[in-house]
Amino acid sequence: MKKLFLTLLVVLSLALGAVPALAVDAPVSVMTVAQASEEMLRDYLNNLPEGFGLVSADNLSLELVENPPFLIDVREPGDYAEGFIEGAVNIPIREFLQHLDALPGLDDPIVVYCASGHRGALAKMALDLLGYTNVRNLGGGLRAWTTAEYPVVTEPVVELAAGEAPEVDAALLEELDAYLSSLPEGFGTISADNLNIALLEDPPFLIDVREPNEYAEGFIEGAVNLPIRTLLDDPSLLPAEMDTPIVIYCASGHRGALGKMALELLGYENVLNLGGGLRAWTAAEFPVVTGQAGAADLETLLDGYLSALPENFLTITANDLSLALAENPPFLLDVREPNEYAEGFIEGAINIPVREVLQNLAALPMDQRIVIYCSSGHRGALASMALNLLGYDTINLASGLNAWRAAELPLVTEPVPAVEAGEAPEVDAELFALLNEYLSNLPQGFGTISAENLNIALAENAPFLLDVREPGEYAQGYIEGAVNIPVREVVARLAELPAPDQPIVVYCGSGHRGALVKLALDLLGYENVLNLGGGLRAWTAAEYPVVTE
Repeated sequence: MKKLFLTLLVVLSLALGAVPALAVDAPVSVMTVAQASEEMLRDYLNNLPEGFGLVSADNLSLELVENPPFLIDVREPGDYAEGFIEGAVNIPIREFLQHLDALPGLDDPIVVYCASGHRGALAKMALDLLGYTNVRNLGGGLRAWTTAEYPVVTEPVVELAAGEAPEVDAALLEELDAYLSSLPEGFGTISADNLNIALLEDPPFLIDVREPNEYAEGFIEGAVNLPIRTLLDDPSLLPAEMDTPIVIYCASGHRGALGKMALELLGYENVLNLGGGLRAWTAAEFPVVTGQAGAADLETLLDGYLSALPENFLTITANDLSLALAENPPFLLDVREPNEYAEGFIEGAINIPVREVLQNLAALPMDQRIVIYCSSGHRGALASMALNLLGYDTINLASGLNAWRAAELPLVTEPVPAVEAGEAPEVDAELFALLNEYLSNLPQGFGTISAENLNIALAENAPFLLDVREPGEYAQGYIEGAVNIPVREVVARLAELPAPDQPIVVYCGSGHRGALVKLALDLLGYENVLNLGGGLRAWTAAEYPVVTE
C-alpha cells in the first residue's frame, strides 16, 4: 500500500526573545549530563505506567477513607491556608526536596497535589527519579477535587514531622532541588490566552504529548504529536537549538509537566507547559483541528502508536471482561463473520464483520470503551488499532472467543442485539480512507498463516521470521531463525527488516501483537506480511519445536 505522507506544521529555530509571553523569568538550573543522562530520562518516560501516575479525585476520596496515603500539598502557604484536603501537609514546590525527612519511606504510598496538576507532576517526577516507588499526582489538582464537590478544610493545619531522610543519590538530589527551587513565577506554565497570542505573533514549537488516539480527536493547530512515553526517543523531532521556545501540552497538565521537566533537565532553556492542558484551551473557546496533520508522516503516527502501547498491549483477559460485564459493561463488538456470530456470541455483543467496521462508525460510541473480539484475537486487533487511530477507546479480547470458551464462560445465540445507527463522528478523512480501504480488502484468512503452513514454508522457502514479543519472552523459547524486535520498537527499526516485497511472518504469544505489527507494516508498504494465527501458543500446541539459544 502506498505510503501516506501527512503535513508537518512546525516552526524550527525560533528566536528566544521573539515571544514575550514565553519569556522565562529566571533561568532554571539543569542537571549535568553525568547526573541526569538522556538515557535515564528516556527510560523514565518510556516506562510511565498506564494512567501516567495519576489518581482521580474519586479514587483518592475512597483511599482516604479506606487506606490513606501520605498527602502532600505543594502549593504556596497562602493557598494552603485558604483550604486543603484534610490530612495534607504543606510543602511548597520550591522547598519540596529540602524536606525529605518529613516524608515516609521510599516504598510508602504518597499522593501530591497542587491547584491544577502541574506542580504536582514536577514533585512526583522528582521523587520518582530519586527512587520513590509509589508516588501519584492528583489528576487536575485541587480544582478537580472541588469540582467533584469533595470537601476542603482550613484546620487543623498538619505540621511537618521531621524524621530520617532516606538514602538517595546526593548529587542527583542537589541538582533536582536546584531545579525546583529555581522555578520562576508561574512555575513554568503559560495560560491559554497567552499561548493564543504567541501563536498569532511568533509561534513557539508546539508539542502535544497525548496518545495518538487523543490527538486524532482534536489538537492545537501546528502541534507535533510526540506521546510522552516516546518524547525523547528521536532527538531529530525536537528543535535543534536549545533556546528555541517550546510549549508542551497534554489533556490536563500532568503529562505536559513531565515533558517540560525532562526537556529542561536535558538543557532546553525555554519550555513552558500549557496550564490546565487542552481542557483549559477548549474551555477558553480556542479552536482545535482534527486528524493527523501534525504528524510528520504515517511512519511517525504508527511508531507513536506502537511505542506507546501500555503494559497490557490494549488487551483484556476473558476473566476480566466477564467481571467488567457484571459490574460496568463496556460496549461489545464482535467482528467475526455473521455465520460465526450466529453460532454463539457474548451476550450483548453487536456484530459488525471486520471488513465493514469502519463503514459503520455511526453505530459505535466515541465516549465509551469498546471491547472487540473475534475468534483468536487477530481480527479484533486489526479493528481495535484502526479505531484507536481514529480516536476511539478500544481494547481487544486477548485470544478472542477461544479464550472465552477455554474459561468456560457462556455464549448465547439470541436475542441478537440490533445495530443502532447514530451520528458518525468527525474523523480524519484521509486516515479514515486509508484504514477503510485496508480493512475492507482483507484477503481470505485475514492475513494469517497457520502453524502447519508456516512449518511447511520454513522447510521449503523460509520467510523472514519476526518475533515481536519482549526480550524476556523470546529468551524462554522462539521459532528457530526468528529475529526479535519487540512490538514497541518495530517501526523505529525498519532498517532491520527485508525489502518490502519480501515475505515476512510476524508472531507474538497469542496473535494480538503480531496483528498490530502486520497492520503497521502493510500500511507502510510491505507487500507480503502474514501473522501467525494464535501466535507461539498455536505453534507449540501443534508440537513444533522452539529453541532457547
